[in-house]
Amino acid sequence: MNSEQVTRGLQRAPHRSLFYALGMTEEEFTRPLIGVCNAQNEIVPGHMHLDTVAEAVKAGIRSAGGTPIEFPAIGICDGIAMAHTGMKWPLPSRELVADSVEAMALAHQFDGLVLIPNCDKIVPGMLMGAARVNLPAIFVSGGPMLAGTINGRKVSYSSMYEIMGKVAKGEAGEEELRDWEEVVCPGCGSCAGLYTANTMNCMTEALGMGLPGNGTIPAVYSARLRLAKKAGARIMDLLAENVRPRDIMTEAAFRNAIAVDMAIGGSTNTALHLPAIAHEVGIRLTLDIFDEISRRTPYLTKLAPAGVLHMEDLYEAGGIPAVMKRLSEAGLLDLTCPTVTGATVGGNIETARVRLPEVIRPLDNPWTKEGGIAVLRGNLAPDGSVVKQSAVLPGMMTHEGPARIFEGEEEADEAIFAGKIVPGDVVVIRYEGPKGGPGMREMLMPTGALLGVGLSDSVALITDGRFSGASSGAAIGHVSPEATEGGPIGLLQEGDIIQIDIPNRKLNVKLSDEELARRRASWKPLPPKVTSGYLARYARLVGSGAAGAVLNR
Repeated sequence: MNSEQVTRGLQRAPHRSLFYALGMTEEEFTRPLIGVCNAQNEIVPGHMHLDTVAEAVKAGIRSAGGTPIEFPAIGICDGIAMAHTGMKWPLPSRELVADSVEAMALAHQFDGLVLIPNCDKIVPGMLMGAARVNLPAIFVSGGPMLAGTINGRKVSYSSMYEIMGKVAKGEAGEEELRDWEEVVCPGCGSCAGLYTANTMNCMTEALGMGLPGNGTIPAVYSARLRLAKKAGARIMDLLAENVRPRDIMTEAAFRNAIAVDMAIGGSTNTALHLPAIAHEVGIRLTLDIFDEISRRTPYLTKLAPAGVLHMEDLYEAGGIPAVMKRLSEAGLLDLTCPTVTGATVGGNIETARVRLPEVIRPLDNPWTKEGGIAVLRGNLAPDGSVVKQSAVLPGMMTHEGPARIFEGEEEADEAIFAGKIVPGDVVVIRYEGPKGGPGMREMLMPTGALLGVGLSDSVALITDGRFSGASSGAAIGHVSPEATEGGPIGLLQEGDIIQIDIPNRKLNVKLSDEELARRRASWKPLPPKVTSGYLARYARLVGSGAAGAVLNR
């Protein structure tokens, strides 16, 4: 066992004195030491209850003969960080989470890990760290929040942007706004729609790194605590069997996860996070792989922000095992992939069934024949761009209009709320990429503002930054290369005609190659927005959003 490096032998007597200082008995520190990485904090609603989940995990570990040792991980609430300078930090924090898992696990020679994330960047950060250290590991998330209810209607976090737009137009008052504020997020858990946090928890389950139910059991259900106890006990089996993350996170497993992502219409942020996790195990996941799988995978569920259903509905319908059962019937999954349960994917879903076919549609009646995400290329995005096509209105699947140029999110938000954007426009927000932002800010405010002021059915938005999992509409992100790197998006001028063709995967500007070359010859990037501290270092090291925004080590 790794832990023998710190607990056994004469030369480890000083180390043992420190275990005694922790209040441990000899029996405890000579058992397998299991690190319990807990992202609990008091600023993220998705994390505020993780202490309870961690206690259940630790009970499971002790029941199976191990010694749990809890340590923390940071976690940023994307919703609170949204639409101001704080949003520069969440994506870079993914690297801090991964680094801290690596540092804590290897410095203290844990024998195995149970990782407890719940929100956007913490889930992939922990998966990256687990892949890096390659110790036996299992994940159990905190689970999704229940949806709120107002006037008999189910609502969630993204609904706030709808009412905010109505207030801005004078169609609703401050009192109604306050009513919505108090109910859309009714308690603990990751926000109730299929936003990035819940998408990534579902991806963890689909990858085989979490037990069935990890992605969908609501945070407040006792089933979540039972799942945590099972995960704690199961890590001891993984340790005994020497099953490690790299045994589970194979290329076939990632392809399975992408297929599930396409079937449920998950967040576009998976196109950043899955490649970054795969990178840690030496697998290259390209945007072309996402598009290839999307083209053959039916879109089976329609959850908020694309629809009116929420994570609790997906859970009641059978959860991710039921979705995977549907996909297996079409031959779209590799059923031989191993998982942390000890069974293969096929074994895990053998008894799964769809309980609510109106939530998880039959293969012969999907919402669309293609999956939730599309990858667009063209002279405006030579290296690719990403759109959540499942949340785009039919009339906006193709669009042509004049570019309205903004050198950052704040300028665009101001113009939308001031009524300066008109039907037919294409809002272009640039210098928000991984390097240019820096940090590739999520931009829920402009997409929410367009919805709120009634322009989501007539105005498109493109950016070298990214969008929240709660975004909807013709919002095309991850445009690569980014403006700071000299990408074509940095060469656009006010009024250039942008052509969007999602069905044919095209994103172009109506300019000749010669005109683009002429503009490039005189182009100069904007000065860096941040010149010191962690973000400046991140900007120097981070790679393209088209490749997962991984750090060039």
